[in-house]
Amino acid sequence: MSLKTTALRAIPILGWLYLAAGLIAALVGHAPTNRVLRAIWWIDAFLSIVVHAAQIPAALKAAESSDRSPVETAVLTQIFGATWWKTQEAA
Repeated sequence: MSLKTTALRAIPILGWLYLAAGLIAALVGHAPTNRVLRAIWWIDAFLSIVVHAAQIPAALKAAESSDRSPVETAVLTQIFGATWWKTQEAA
């Protein structure tokens, strides 16, 4: 896997970590009061959950000739989004 591919795939992981940290902070009563941080959290949630899920049909089509199962393709796309399935040849 190239350094560029690794860097691209790190972005969604950082997004998931930000979502988890924000959720944990909210659950223990320490949600940030800063409106910008809250807005970024909601944008990240939309991109990570909704947009990644919307990419699954395209990823399944792109992975038809690969050795990955449809379930594995769907899970990896939900985690990494297009940075996973569009970089398969590069990886």
